Amino acid sequence: MIQRAPIVLTMGDPAGIGPEILLKAYAAREALDLPPFYVIADPSFLKAQARQLGLAIEIEITQPLEARELFSSALPVRSLGVAVEAIAGEADKKNASSVILSIEEAVRDVVSHQARALVTNPIAKSVLYSAGFPHPGHTEFLADCAARHYGGSYRAVMMLWAEELAVVPLTIHIPFSLVPQKLTQELIIASGEIVAKDLQKYFKISNPRLAFSGLNPHAGEDGAMGREEIDVLIPAISALSAKGIRAMGPYPADTLFHAAARQAYDVALCPTHDQALIPIKTLAFDRGVNVTLGLPFVRTSPDHGTAFNIAGKNKADPKSLIEALRLADRMTS
Repeated sequence: MIQRAPIVLTMGDPAGIGPEILLKAYAAREALDLPPFYVIADPSFLKAQARQLGLAIEIEITQPLEARELFSSALPVRSLGVAVEAIAGEADKKNASSVILSIEEAVRDVVSHQARALVTNPIAKSVLYSAGFPHPGHTEFLADCAARHYGGSYRAVMMLWAEELAVVPLTIHIPFSLVPQKLTQELIIASGEIVAKDLQKYFKISNPRLAFSGLNPHAGEDGAMGREEIDVLIPAISALSAKGIRAMGPYPADTLFHAAARQAYDVALCPTHDQALIPIKTLAFDRGVNVTLGLPFVRTSPDHGTAFNIAGKNKADPKSLIEALRLADRMTS
């Protein structure tokens, strides 16, 4: 059943560009041969958004397993059950509960095999924080959802993927000053194991090549520019190698991402957020996909935020969402 099930999309922040890009993606479904999907949202809100964008899209309320047959003629929507009101471009904490509910319902559909993968539209973390949201972001919240549904605990790893490059930031949304204390051998080893396992499972790479960048300039220059490479990264990489994982490095970050260097590895793991995200956003700014590894289900997302500054102006480009749908389809085929 899971292979025949559609993909489920979350609503995202209704005041951002999520509604616009999902409607534009659906409008291009035939030309782009997109896999069937449905959205968990307020149908009335999406209908109003479609009218505002001038998109002649039929929207039908449906149940998940009926979405595939409906997909060619109408956008399937599983009703969120609550009314959504939002002003484009205006962040408002009153939207937080519906945003969270959309994610939770989507996870339930994947857990029950009514959907085969989850694609999340952008959320505004500041909006959720103002409403008491306790998680740093989507990734950590999904790990918590997985634990509640499946039991146990899950370490979620964020990977940014494009055909040209895949990257993993080992530390994510923390101040740079905290990176040295958060960058532990345990974190590196656990992240490397998850990345290697899921590249095998979902990307069909039999023996993934993991390249690690150093934290310091020139990867520390043998300790002259910092000891994190000697004391933390090298022992962790050695431990991964001892487990049979093709872990390499640490390499200077400034020479790891040119075209020839990228041919030597399948994914680059970087100590800091910007070391990883700057190169992929330079190479594939509007095509990058955020993939959560380490979960018991597939989750992808556009590699951009809510873009409140252009919300409601019919300027949003759906390319990253389209790539997220395609990758979710590939990972579950």
